[in-house]
Amino acid sequence: MTQFGINTIGNNVKIFDPVYLGFPPRYYLDQIDFPGCIVGDNAVIRPGTTIYADVKIGDSFSSGHNVMIREKTLIGKQVSIGTGTIIEGYSVIGNFCNLQSLVYIPTNTYLGSHVFIGPNSVLTNDKYPPNGGSELKGPILEDYVSIGANTTILPGVTIGNGSLVAAGSVVTKDVPPDTLAIGSPARFKPLPSGAKRK
Repeated sequence: MTQFGINTIGNNVKIFDPVYLGFPPRYYLDQIDFPGCIVGDNAVIRPGTTIYADVKIGDSFSSGHNVMIREKTLIGKQVSIGTGTIIEGYSVIGNFCNLQSLVYIPTNTYLGSHVFIGPNSVLTNDKYPPNGGSELKGPILEDYVSIGANTTILPGVTIGNGSLVAAGSVVTKDVPPDTLAIGSPARFKPLPSGAKRK
């Protein structure tokens, strides 16, 4: 394990090298004693993971291999982040979330609690790339949202509480609560009874 800055690591944390904790973002590059990251109790951090400074992670966190979590990210308890997933920072991930392998979370994104995101899903934050600048705004996924594999969620979209986005969908507008979004562009249908999670 390689540490940068001043990190706080909880009890019974298992770290498998190589792992980088407290990696400095640009604003800390010329400093030594900067705030690192905070990792709660009972975490498992697998090889290749990089957690930047100014990241706070709750208890019972688990990462796959080669995960990157950028600065100013707040992660709740019992969160699992799959192999190759990137969280670009300045984001919030609630409790009991499960992000599968190769998920991309851009800056300024909010995930509520009990959110599931399937593999190879991409959330975006730039409406007119590459000119977003200060207007970058990621999606909002409310509590108990499920996202199927290979989906794309466009900038600023809100996925309502308890909704399901079917695999391969492209979501271009807000999804009401307890709704099935399916297709490209996604159309809205009643949520199947078997998909209800709360």
